[in-house]
Amino acid sequence: MTEQIKIHVLHTGLVKVDKALPFHGVYRNPLAFTGLFRTEKNQVTLPVSSYLIEHPKGLVLVDTGWNKQVRRSNWAELGLQVQINTGYLPAGWAIDERLQALGYRPEDLDYVLLSHLHCDHVSGLKQVTHAKHILVSEPEWRVANHLPLVYLPSEWHGVDVQTYQYQDTGIGPTGESYDVFGDGSLLQVHTAGHATGMSATLVRGAEGRYVLLAADVGYANRSWEEMLTPGICTSRKAAITSLGWVRDMAHDADCIEALANHDPHTDPHLITLPY
Repeated sequence: MTEQIKIHVLHTGLVKVDKALPFHGVYRNPLAFTGLFRTEKNQVTLPVSSYLIEHPKGLVLVDTGWNKQVRRSNWAELGLQVQINTGYLPAGWAIDERLQALGYRPEDLDYVLLSHLHCDHVSGLKQVTHAKHILVSEPEWRVANHLPLVYLPSEWHGVDVQTYQYQDTGIGPTGESYDVFGDGSLLQVHTAGHATGMSATLVRGAEGRYVLLAADVGYANRSWEEMLTPGICTSRKAAITSLGWVRDMAHDADCIEALANHDPHTDPHLITLPY
């Protein structure tokens, strides 16, 4: 019987932001993405996604969504970042609740891969601290622990987060990636721009067919089709370069799906790849 890789696309929260945050350049106000001096009519609510990968070599979670604390108080979880993000977490949507619905516990996770360390991707980290390995890229870890107004180190305080180094593989917009299992089937691909050490996850099955989990290279599939970078970037040049790479990958005949983390047109679903 042929082994399979199963990718569960999960929604682990909702986030309300100014509509300039997903699509830089569409709105001319340079501070629009912050929400300052902007009214409610300029707000949009987007999904926050996580991905559970059932792989023959291990159970892998990509990103964690919101912590249950946002149900009680956004301020308690996000502090001053509530000006930019408002989090929502319906009942049953927290990552540990999603895992339970699929028959798993946090301690069953072999890896938690963090695409980057912005709050909507790691807020729920403390709900999966019993995973065997929690990984983020070394450049992202280094930056995130020195920019407290952009990142919230309290979200990983006390958590055993390990780092990996990108290798020169020729894969991705910078030619750098990290091979999780060492067989080319699960890669963390360096996609700088929105965040310095951000990784997209490339899941490759038999015969070269693949799924690309593009994190926040773009907030929606529209982003790489129209080359619209996110409102927040550490490097606009790098962000455009990463978008171009994702667009190429998404249009390749071997691509089954390319997914942006916050696309409102992406519903939870299951993707199956032969391994």
